[in-house]
Amino acid sequence: MQKIAIGEHLTLDDVLNVVEQKAEVVITSSVAERVNACRETILCRLGGEELHYGINTGFGALAEVRIDDQRIRELQRNLVRSHACGVGSPLSVFAVRGMMLLRAQVLALGHSGVRLEILQLLCGMLNHGVHPCIPSMGSVGASGDLAPLAHLALVLIGEGKATVGGTAMDGKTALDHVGLVPVELHAKEGLSLINGTQAMTALGTVVWASARSLVRSADVIGALSVDASTGSRVAFDPRIHSVRPHEGQKRSADNVYRLLDGSGILASHIECAKVQDPYSLRCLPQVHGATRGGLDYVASVLAIEVNAVTDNPLVFGEDILSGGNFHGQPVAFALDHLGVVLAELANISERRIEQLVNPNLSSGLPAFLTRNSGLNSGFMIPQVTAAALVTENKRLAAPASVDSIPSSANREDHVSMGMHSALKAADIAENVTLVLGIELMCAAQGIDLRRPLSSSQGLEALHAEFRQVVPILEGDRVLHPDIEASAGFVRSGRVIRALESAGYRIH
Repeated sequence: MQKIAIGEHLTLDDVLNVVEQKAEVVITSSVAERVNACRETILCRLGGEELHYGINTGFGALAEVRIDDQRIRELQRNLVRSHACGVGSPLSVFAVRGMMLLRAQVLALGHSGVRLEILQLLCGMLNHGVHPCIPSMGSVGASGDLAPLAHLALVLIGEGKATVGGTAMDGKTALDHVGLVPVELHAKEGLSLINGTQAMTALGTVVWASARSLVRSADVIGALSVDASTGSRVAFDPRIHSVRPHEGQKRSADNVYRLLDGSGILASHIECAKVQDPYSLRCLPQVHGATRGGLDYVASVLAIEVNAVTDNPLVFGEDILSGGNFHGQPVAFALDHLGVVLAELANISERRIEQLVNPNLSSGLPAFLTRNSGLNSGFMIPQVTAAALVTENKRLAAPASVDSIPSSANREDHVSMGMHSALKAADIAENVTLVLGIELMCAAQGIDLRRPLSSSQGLEALHAEFRQVVPILEGDRVLHPDIEASAGFVRSGRVIRALESAGYRIH
């Protein structure tokens, strides 16, 4: 198993390897020394008269309330308990593992002032598969993701709930189950566990990884639609894209251009009178490429954030400084953009579906891709479903990051809404997956209806793989299971694997 050293520079792929349980998290001796040295600064401040936020004071609007030294541990425990106010459906295990890793990374960077035992327990939970149950709603991205992170922290003190091997149990039982022992929180440790952007960043990273896969699958499915629609290969010629050299556009164009090479369907209409295809076919590289560019921007923000220290106050040598690194605005902007660029994949996909099902547009295919139309409705309503999902995405793509609402008696008077941006992006990604699944169904049906002509070697390999999951539609049947199966085919990455097995490299 790969080992990831916490407290060193993490790449997004490092994060995903831990999230997917392919890598073990380890603490190096240099990181342990760094954490211990930082803790000494906190210990030196205890017992004095000077106020240090979160160390010997209350929190938020209670930052000027001095806490007796004898009650500091109670203060930290109360902080975690009082902030665990999340509601709604639980976050996925992937998102939770991402939160745990990124919180451990913050602590390991040596500016938070926790004891090494806290970091060791957090890493132990990751490595033993103890996953806190964390509700998805309750953060406004002010002092970061307070409520979600508090639910994470509860398990470290033997409270809250967690799953082990998919079974839910109380926090202490979960730790006992894998031989770990809860901790008692000392000065500042509760605050260091819940102050930061790790919920929005972890979920955003998981969604970004899905988006990275979806845009590749969209190129392939789009190529299948182009061929089923008897579209032209000319629009994907590399010379066109060399004079507008956006990297993402060039990659998408190259994918489609290579996938259409050798298609018998394409060869059959090479001399037709049609000069140009509709934009949903012809401008696929420009639209998909713009999504790729947007994903690059999102990745650049996330790559910084996963290695950032985002709690407060922060320790620098002998100095303890209060600031606002916990504010989620950079991540909120990026995750709103993630939702926008993902939504556009579904927008153009739905238009390609219309090109296939509409007999006025589909260049000889039967109405709604069914041979006995009238008696059969074929793919009439899957297009409606796709249109409904696209419409929902338009609502979800409205930015959350331009909103703000004061909290904590107006001390936290401007907030980022970054977790809302992350949750919306996750919903959009799922809708895009469903729309691409519907397009794949329609494009595969279109290829079948062009027989005895065949598509290219790569697209025929995809078609054959897909037909193992969703059979051809000979007459009307309930299509809900087919849509779910097709979306699952996309979600699992089988679109890309089918092409790779046929010898194609998809950018």
